[in-house]
Amino acid sequence: MFLRHFIVFSFIALLAGCAGFGARESVQGHGDPAQWREHKQQLTSLDGWQINGKIGIRAPKDSGSGTLFWLQRQDYYDIRLSGPLGRGAARLTGRPGKVSLEVANQGRYDATSPEQLLEEQLGWKLPVSNLAWWVRGLPAPDSKSRLTLDADSRLANLEQDGWQVEYLSYAEQNGYWLPERIKLHGTDLDITLVIKEWQPRKLGQ
Repeated sequence: MFLRHFIVFSFIALLAGCAGFGARESVQGHGDPAQWREHKQQLTSLDGWQINGKIGIRAPKDSGSGTLFWLQRQDYYDIRLSGPLGRGAARLTGRPGKVSLEVANQGRYDATSPEQLLEEQLGWKLPVSNLAWWVRGLPAPDSKSRLTLDADSRLANLEQDGWQVEYLSYAEQNGYWLPERIKLHGTDLDITLVIKEWQPRKLGQ
């Protein structure tokens, strides 16, 4: 009796584990799912990075381009935009539950989420919390996603939370293949990221 219950319990646990890992992902394309899982596991271990690049934004009321600096250290982030949309410089800093936005010649604003802050102050409906995953070439883990893999078993396209993310090219940095050119298409907001420099940092280093 004990053995039978143990086997049943183990089977249920196995199914639950498989569901938790892949049920939210619908994977298609030319890549190898096993290689994708290995690539995903490697990138998930990155809990920090520094990015330098360019950003282009197209919105109903504003369009423009500028430079991007993004420092990530576990759950803390410091994202700086210089020059986009003629607004001068903007800096978004924070961690879960506490976020600040500083806009040149306008002041500083605080909120509990980056999404709320950007929509209130800039009018952008941008899933900032997902961007920490998308910028690495990963789907965010908390909602369903549809993935298309390229021939190298990396993300070519991602559909998640009403957004479509296109990965146009990758670059190798310190043993990690990371996105170099990304296009994000949302409702009334299109963003292009060109990452010129990646400095990845692995968990615990």
